[in-house]
Amino acid sequence: GKFETAQLTPVASELVTAPRALECPVHLEAAVTAIHSLAEDDPSQRGRIITFELKILRVHLEESIMVEGDSSKIDPDKWRPLIMSFQQFYGLGKQVHPSALAEIPEQLYRQ
Repeated sequence: GKFETAQLTPVASELVTAPRALECPVHLEAAVTAIHSLAEDDPSQRGRIITFELKILRVHLEESIMVEGDSSKIDPDKWRPLIMSFQQFYGLGKQVHPSALAEIPEQLYRQ
């Protein structure tokens, strides 16, 4: 199966039937809330590009990537997710420039 091919270990999810991958430091359990077809006005693309809207039901985070002393925040210096850019895979480097958005108290985003 897919897990064996990727050399990953399946772990049962708590709220959904799809398994999680033990080796991944971040797991998101989600439910599909909507499916959107794109490019409906283009006959050559109609039905070929589909996006899925998800509702995150549960988040699992490995302790090793968390901010020391705060189990609700990921430390961006500890987690280096894989990112695809123009069909190529990249990791994150060091912070390039401070962000003004990072100065806004996070609880204001949760209101």
